Amino acid sequence: MTTATTNGTTTTTTAIKNPKKTNLLDHNSIKHLLDETVTEIVTSRGYKEDVRMSNVRLLIGAIIIVIALFAQFYNKKFPENRNFLIGCIVLYVLFNGILQLIVYTKEKNAFLFTYPPAGSAYNSTGLMVSSKLPRFSDMYTLTIASADPKSISAKPTVEFTKSVTKWFAKDGVLVEGLFWKDVESLINDYANEKKRK
Repeated sequence: MTTATTNGTTTTTTAIKNPKKTNLLDHNSIKHLLDETVTEIVTSRGYKEDVRMSNVRLLIGAIIIVIALFAQFYNKKFPENRNFLIGCIVLYVLFNGILQLIVYTKEKNAFLFTYPPAGSAYNSTGLMVSSKLPRFSDMYTLTIASADPKSISAKPTVEFTKSVTKWFAKDGVLVEGLFWKDVESLINDYANEKKRK
């Protein structure tokens, strides 16, 4: 809300939040918007985003780029730089393999990792939030799991699968109230789950 006074007249305006809109014919755009909104919801519940994994991926990606640049701009011509190029190719393949291993084993479909919520017990874990929206399907699956599944305080994974048509108007505007309600309900389900024996 903004209040302005001009020539003795007070005007009050209320800032209207821009609606979130997407192209309903673009599968990636829909998933991206829903994932971004889930991130907002989870962080609003006191979970702070853990960016360590993405930082590691960025670092490995930067190393790969540097290796490629060295191979491209090395100051000797081909026959003389043969061994150097072979070394660069081996390093390039090695670091790409490490990057793919991290994505395959750690991240899977996850788009958000968090620390435990502020004020929680010291042995609680953060969240790993992942989603799926198969191509040519309207069924969006949201999964919340423990960021450290081997921890003694890890809780069972919870998920829901719903049609995206329940959350979008015909013009592509996200009906945030409905989506927030569903996601918060899933977060509550996770928080209330008991550790399996």
